[in-house]
Amino acid sequence: MGLEQLLPAIADMTWQDLIMIGVGILLIYLAIAKEYEPTLLLPMGFGAILVNIPWSSALTQIDPATGEAVQGILNIFFDAGIVTEVFPLLIFIAIGAMIDFGPLFRNPSLLLFGAAAQFGIFITMIFATSLGYDLREAASIGIIGAADGPTSIVVASRFAPNLLGPISVAAYSYMALVPIIQPLVIRLLTSRKERLIRMSTTGHNNKVISKKALIVFPIVVTIVAGIIAPSSLSLIGFLMFGNLVRECGVLNKLSLSAQNELASLVTLLLGITIASTMTAERFIRLDTLIIIGLGLFAFIFDTFGGVIFAKFLNLFRKEGNKINPMIGACGISAFPMSARVIHQMGQKEDPYNYLLMPAISANVGGQIGSVVAGGIILTLIPLFA
Repeated sequence: MGLEQLLPAIADMTWQDLIMIGVGILLIYLAIAKEYEPTLLLPMGFGAILVNIPWSSALTQIDPATGEAVQGILNIFFDAGIVTEVFPLLIFIAIGAMIDFGPLFRNPSLLLFGAAAQFGIFITMIFATSLGYDLREAASIGIIGAADGPTSIVVASRFAPNLLGPISVAAYSYMALVPIIQPLVIRLLTSRKERLIRMSTTGHNNKVISKKALIVFPIVVTIVAGIIAPSSLSLIGFLMFGNLVRECGVLNKLSLSAQNELASLVTLLLGITIASTMTAERFIRLDTLIIIGLGLFAFIFDTFGGVIFAKFLNLFRKEGNKINPMIGACGISAFPMSARVIHQMGQKEDPYNYLLMPAISANVGGQIGSVVAGGIILTLIPLFA
């Protein structure tokens, strides 16, 4: 009896499979040793190992005896959770339940950074089309810059399912690398004098936000978004539904469950399911490296857009009322990680500079901005593609 009969996995193992297993181990290392998005990177890494062992029963295989397809569990999860968009939309409910829009109500002007920091999405779309990607693929790649994994998955699953694997990995990897990438970009764009700017929060923190306003807000946003861009409703609607569960005051147990159990369980399932697309034949390609590189380009220019917009606004503001440009970087969707990073950067420059509240406000705006950007793309791209 030959090796193929005794150990078919070893007999059919290729160097590409070994590289992807190594990628899986690297993701697990980053999750455990560096604590980079462990609830997502760990299942993604373990899933990458599962799907790159030849003849893995985790993937659909053809039974040599009968010639029939035997469904793999990860393919079943993929069809049930990713193709249907169930997993990412459940994540949106959890995110909505985590978000407190109070800080944004107290300083609504910071919502503008949620729009400015989507700059990288659209410039990357233009760049990607110049490299030969069609408009749907370019839009799916550009949305990586928002640092919003669920939105990236929804857009890619509709417009470029063949690119879903690298797009998902890039989106979540750059979310995890916010503490490394954003400080580098910010320091290149700002002077120490600008990073030392203190933002007055006097009056903002004491402003009382009524419970009715917090309840009405997600309802109004959903209706307005639905009228303007019905294609965005699955994204914005589930985010706002989660927030309504949080703010209504009569579903406290469900709100806590959404923030904790729902978020954790669905994130684990989402991560290991995405790994079903991380097979060697799909990943060990020049195309994948280009997509990951374009994703980094988008992420850097999203940060760039927010910081430069803050510097632009300061041209028209008087001394004592200027915005710390680092706040602009919080316009991405990585909530609340980006806000924490900016606050910590401010503390390193000046231990008495407290940027957390304005950073949180901009970061909440970024969460809304990324979902709106995804909705705009889902609405407009089919008209031109």
